[in-house]
Amino acid sequence: MHITLNGSPRDCATATTVAQLLQDAGYGARRVAVEVNREIVPRSLHTSHELADGDQVEIVHAIGGG
Repeated sequence: MHITLNGSPRDCATATTVAQLLQDAGYGARRVAVEVNREIVPRSLHTSHELADGDQVEIVHAIGGG
């Protein structure tokens, strides 16, 4: 299936969850915000929210500094 991740095309397996995508994309255990089709997906739903063909996914992570 084809999705768009942070503006770039990406192929992933059918029924990929947000949690699987985060792992595959190298975000692992980082604290991130995930938006699918302009809707925030709460962290509590990352393991159950399955992506669909054509989804637009944005992953944002905080960078500390001062």
